[in-house]
Amino acid sequence: MSKLRDEYKSRIVPALSERLGRKNVLSLPKLQKIVVSMGLGAARDDRKILQQAVSELALITGQKPQICRARKSVSQFRLRQGMEVGARVTLRGQRMYEFLERLINLALPRVRDFRGINPKAFDGSGNYNMGLNEQLVFPEINPDSVKHQQGMNITFVTSAQNDEEGRALLEELGMPFRKPAAAKG
Repeated sequence: MSKLRDEYKSRIVPALSERLGRKNVLSLPKLQKIVVSMGLGAARDDRKILQQAVSELALITGQKPQICRARKSVSQFRLRQGMEVGARVTLRGQRMYEFLERLINLALPRVRDFRGINPKAFDGSGNYNMGLNEQLVFPEINPDSVKHQQGMNITFVTSAQNDEEGRALLEELGMPFRKPAAAKG
């Protein structure tokens, strides 16, 4: 079992219960899934970019990615309906906690000029979105084998009712939110 999952059950649940003022453990917010996705617009011209991105996403998440196709044609982007334009992975359970642990402890500290993640990227329902500019921050990726740098979007889907509950859950899980700048005066 993941260390973060054990910590969630032993330390985070009581801390959230106290912080949110609830005694019922089932009413507390929990992490339901993590969706990692890559938009691969350049893959319409070069199939190797798509194959490389899919293999790197599989290495990062430990799960085979689903290839996403364009829903409709857009002539300005030279895009036709059905073209392969992205890849995504939905993580749940054990793999979700292992990925989150690696993201917090290994990948985010390797981001250049990292001062914390944006605390305002919640969607109003307690879910959080963040983006990474390159896949090289994950230690599983060999920098010598990367021919095309690719960013990714990571979505944390929680059972929280609002942003404050979602933020409380992610803070307890160890997400390094950026501290507000101190007012000068």
